[in-house]
Amino acid sequence: MALEKINQVNDIKNIPPEEYELLAAEIREFLVEKISQTGGHLASNLGVVELTMALHLCFDFPKDKVVWDVGHQSYTHKLLTGRKAGFDELRKYGGMSGFPKRKESDCDCFDTGHSSTSISAGIGLVAARDLLGGDEHVISVIGDGALTGGMAYEALNNASRLKKNFIIVLNDNNMSIAENVGGMSEYLNGLRTNETYTSFKTSVENSLHKIPGGVHVANQLKKTKSGIKQLFIPGMLFENMGITYLGPVDGHDMGRLMDVFRKAKRVKGAVLVHILTKKGKGYAPAERHPARFHGAEPFEIETGIPKNKRKKANYQDVFSTCMVKLGQRNDKVVAITAAMPDGTGLKRFKNMYPERFFDVGIAEEHAVTFAAGLAAGGARPIFAVYSSFLQRAYDQIVHDVCIQNLHVVFAIDRAGLVGSDGETHQGIFDLSFLSSIPNLCIMAPKNKQELYSMLKFALKYDGPIAIRYPRGEAYEGLEGFREKIVYGKAEVLYKEQDVALFAVGSMVKIAEEVREILKEKGLNCSLINARFVKEFDKELIRELSADHKLLVTMEENVVTGGFGEHVVDYVSTNHIDLEVEKIALPDMYVEHGNVNILYRDAKIDAESVAERILAATEAL
Repeated sequence: MALEKINQVNDIKNIPPEEYELLAAEIREFLVEKISQTGGHLASNLGVVELTMALHLCFDFPKDKVVWDVGHQSYTHKLLTGRKAGFDELRKYGGMSGFPKRKESDCDCFDTGHSSTSISAGIGLVAARDLLGGDEHVISVIGDGALTGGMAYEALNNASRLKKNFIIVLNDNNMSIAENVGGMSEYLNGLRTNETYTSFKTSVENSLHKIPGGVHVANQLKKTKSGIKQLFIPGMLFENMGITYLGPVDGHDMGRLMDVFRKAKRVKGAVLVHILTKKGKGYAPAERHPARFHGAEPFEIETGIPKNKRKKANYQDVFSTCMVKLGQRNDKVVAITAAMPDGTGLKRFKNMYPERFFDVGIAEEHAVTFAAGLAAGGARPIFAVYSSFLQRAYDQIVHDVCIQNLHVVFAIDRAGLVGSDGETHQGIFDLSFLSSIPNLCIMAPKNKQELYSMLKFALKYDGPIAIRYPRGEAYEGLEGFREKIVYGKAEVLYKEQDVALFAVGSMVKIAEEVREILKEKGLNCSLINARFVKEFDKELIRELSADHKLLVTMEENVVTGGFGEHVVDYVSTNHIDLEVEKIALPDMYVEHGNVNILYRDAKIDAESVAERILAATEAL
């Protein structure tokens, strides 16, 4: 067993070449077995086994530095750096992260989680190296999907000016999460299939080596600015940017991988190594359905079928159904995604209305401004995006949408705590950064029925509007409460006195549980579904002050800049006789783990909230 010999960093260098294939197979078997139990990013990791092995054989970690873009593909790297035991608790509370973490290992030189950052970070590490007199190699690994992000091009432009070695590894599997789209994808397709260039280059080189003085001619050609490849591919993008291009290379051929990395180490300046890999390689279900095994739940190894089949619809399912209905009723409705048609629930809309569906790739900034252009042209764009990814487009929301008061609908998925993906993916800042923007209306549904109602309201609304909803099973409770949505008006679910729970979106369900606990303790308690975070129901707050002593705001967002702070400011500024208790997430980055555990740890679960309210009422 080759994998048994890997217990710490650089142990792979003791593996004989004849066992490389065996080690790769054992790594894949190990990953399938472990991820089938814990869940995680399987397809992307299976595709880079040989690539990661070659990097560890050709470089000296942790002295040398590798930055994994996004980090979905870092599992083999973790295995080869002595973290085998950590896979039993992968992505669990207190366990090993599914992404590179500096605090986890000296071999993780940079934390990642979002796309298109690795080249920028790598250039920073190169600049620090050169400034401080280091001699380590710096490698940035980026996927072809991540290369659609604008930040990657900003970095490539900067990399072209480097005079010392910097290695960019383009892991090209023709996929991001969904199938790649756009001009870069088409360009890379051309490189992948350019057998004429590859074979002709080899033929020219071989012929030159056979004639007198030919070796000198071949060497001179290689040393020219454009080299042989520029003779036959004049439009080579990377070479024209001043970045040496090597490849494409079979990403599952250890010999060729190690050879190209040795060549890359000798290049003065930035060099891009183009590696072709197969997402999901070695596990048939993942090869057939790589998107399904992007972020997989625990599954049966034999079939790839999830162990825990969903019995109820999640919010993404509900959104999917709503979008199809809205598309049927209004031919101006268009849907936009940034490389997440499956994850956001837009696949059905795409299939039914392909001409009104736009996947712009991993390019959230572009997506927002593109939506603004659609709205300015008279369409009704709905941009479905994860909360943590929308952070990247703050300027575009302000400048291109809200200043012009354009009718763009932001369907903000994964709002609140998302669990196993950890700090980089928790959607806990959107209420804070969005509520500061003039002209932007912000809503949150209490259950699945209200999500549909809010989407219908949003299409009729005149101006930019955001609807945030959580990951996971859609709440079916309180379905009998379906008061018509009116702008800026909350929905009073239970009207009593003394204590009023003023809950936003997903926290309405928690508030129900809190109310039951308080009732058992003898407290009268009103329950209000806020519906609107901006503009929230100020008139209702004034009314509540007549027969309530304590108003409790509840939100799945950090406390700073959130719903509660805006309510407190309103109550204080207007001298309303009402104490306010803010229930929100603390101002910190929340690590990975089961959401229920994270709720308890952050003290926003029902029992913790009830305790805080009881303590607050005793102090009144």
